[in-house]
Amino acid sequence: MKKEFKVIADLLPNNIRVLDVGCGDGSLMNFLQKEKNIEVRGLELNKDNVQKCIHKGLPVIQGDAETELHQFPKQSFDYVVLSQTLQAFYEPDKVLKELLRIGKSVIVSIPNFGYWKVRTKLLFFGKMPVTKTLPNKWYNTPNLHMCTIKDLFNFCDEQSFQIKKVVGVNEDKTSLIKKSNLEIKNLFSKLGIFLIG
Repeated sequence: MKKEFKVIADLLPNNIRVLDVGCGDGSLMNFLQKEKNIEVRGLELNKDNVQKCIHKGLPVIQGDAETELHQFPKQSFDYVVLSQTLQAFYEPDKVLKELLRIGKSVIVSIPNFGYWKVRTKLLFFGKMPVTKTLPNKWYNTPNLHMCTIKDLFNFCDEQSFQIKKVVGVNEDKTSLIKKSNLEIKNLFSKLGIFLIG
């Protein structure tokens, strides 16, 4: 089980409706159904991943979130989850606004480009790092807009999005992130998981 999945599950109440945007092979959807008795639906661009979800018996729609989220009715889900996908959109600001229209709250997780190991690899090796959370080389990465936990904090402030909670994940440890400890947590968290409402 990925630590990220456990943190996301802990942010969600039981017996709710969740849309997992960019659901991949359905691993998170499957986990949420089993752990929290959550009614979950997926939206996924990749045909192979859609087939994997269907094979697992998971309800999924194939589609492009950047062009098709407008088709979902307002407040049609209790929560929308975007797990390590925000950085892959051409217009992440518009996608996030749509998610907040569709769900009462949104959970967004991002690989933290401000993590100290990423910074060190850039500083000492002078090239884009390849890590567990950033596994692709620069020329074949789906990531268009790399950001840090601090960047997403600032973005939410600029957009007047209410941040309800932020959790930093590093290896098997998690920690709450607030404005008062943002600088240090931005340096030592591999992932940032935001609950936005």
